[in-house]
Amino acid sequence: MAYDVQDVRRQFPGLARERDGKPVAFLDNPAGTQVPLSVVDRMAAAMLHTNSNLGGYFDTSVEASELVAKAHRAAATLVNAAETGEVFFGQNMTTLTFAMSRSIGSLLKQGDEIVLSRMDHDANVAPWLMLAEDKGLVVRWLDFSPETYEFDLADLKALMNERTRLVAVCYASNVTGTINDIAAISAIAHEAGALVYVDAVQYAPHGLIDVQALGCDFLVCSAYKFFGPHYGIFWGRREVLDRLRPYKVRAASNDLPWRFTTGTTNREQLAGVHAAIDYIAGLSRFDAGTAGTAGLREKLAAGFKVMKQHDDMLTQRLIDGLKPFNRVRILGITDPAAIGRRVSTVSFFVEEASSADLVKSWAADGLQVWSGHNYGLEANRRLGILDLGSGIRVGPVHYNTAEEIDRVIGAVDRSLGGR
Repeated sequence: MAYDVQDVRRQFPGLARERDGKPVAFLDNPAGTQVPLSVVDRMAAAMLHTNSNLGGYFDTSVEASELVAKAHRAAATLVNAAETGEVFFGQNMTTLTFAMSRSIGSLLKQGDEIVLSRMDHDANVAPWLMLAEDKGLVVRWLDFSPETYEFDLADLKALMNERTRLVAVCYASNVTGTINDIAAISAIAHEAGALVYVDAVQYAPHGLIDVQALGCDFLVCSAYKFFGPHYGIFWGRREVLDRLRPYKVRAASNDLPWRFTTGTTNREQLAGVHAAIDYIAGLSRFDAGTAGTAGLREKLAAGFKVMKQHDDMLTQRLIDGLKPFNRVRILGITDPAAIGRRVSTVSFFVEEASSADLVKSWAADGLQVWSGHNYGLEANRRLGILDLGSGIRVGPVHYNTAEEIDRVIGAVDRSLGGR
C-alpha cells in the first residue's frame, strides 16, 4: 500500500483548521505535534469509564490498574526496555530530568565531573548545572562544529578522566536536527566509568529507540512530540536505578517503577501515550513487508520507517528550496547523502532580518513555524545567533505535505524580495 498522506491527515482533526479561509500549515511540530482522534478517544474513555485511583478491589480501580499496566508495557516496547519496570512516567522530559538529577546526584560528590553538550535543549543542561552548583561538581562541555553541525567524538574522549561521572547529551538536536551517535558516546563514557543520560525528545517522533543497542543508562522523551498527550516517559537501566536514592513518600512502594513514580499518575495521559504508540504502529499498514501477525515492536519499526521516508522527502525539499537564497544560512546538515544523520527539524537564519518579524507575518497566512532560541541556548550561542534573535525553525512530520513546504519557501521568497 503506497503512502497516502491525505489518509493520514484525516486522522488528525486539528489539521482541518483554517485562518481567513486559508488552510493552516502545522509546521511547529518540534515544539509539539498534533494529536490523532484515536488518542483523544482513548483518553476520553479513560476519564469516562476508568476514572479511579489504583489499588482498590472494585471494578473501576481494577480496570484503571490494567490500563496503567498496558501503558507501561507499550512504552517499554517503544524503547526496547529489558523489563517493564525500567519505564515510568512524569509530567514531561524537563520535570522528569529535574527530579531524576537529584536521585542521580545521590551518587556524586564534590569534585566529581560531568560533561554537558553545547547542542542540547536547556532541559538537559540547566538541571545538571544546578546540580553541579549544589554539589560542587566540575562541568565540562562537549562542543560541536558550526560547520558540520556534529560532534567530533575525539573531543569527548579528551574530556573524560577518572573523575567523570556523567555525560548528558541529546539523541537529536532541536536546533540543528543532528542525530548523534549515542552508542559510540555511551561506549566512550562507560570506558571512563561514567553514566550516560540521553534526551530523546527530538528523536522520538522520527525513529525507533532501542536503549539496549544504544548502551545508555537513562533516556527520556515526551509523548506530545510524537502525537500523544503532554506526558513524559523515562527509562533507566535497572542495575543503575537500583543504586539511586528515590525521592518519594514513605508509603510508596520500593518496587520499580513505583519508587520513582511520585504521586498519582495521570491515567488519561497514560491511555493517550499508549494510543500514540499504537497509532505509530498502525502506520505499518503502508509497509508492504510487515506481516499482519507482526508484534508491536515490529509494527513500530515499520511505522517509523514509513514516517522517516516521508520526513526525509519533505526535509530535502525544504533544504533545496532554501539553498538559493543568499541571505539564508541553513543551520544543519544539508548534504542529501547525509540525510540519515538528521531529523526533519530544519532551522535557518536570515541575514539582516528579524526572525520574529518574519514568522509573525507568515502566521497571518496560516504558516505556523517558530522563531527564537527554542530553549537551545548553548546551540544558538555556539552558532553566533543568540544575541541576534536566533533563527527560524520549520519541523515537518509525516502528516505534512510537499505543498506546505512550498508555502514556506514561497513565504521566504516574498519576504526577501526574491533570491
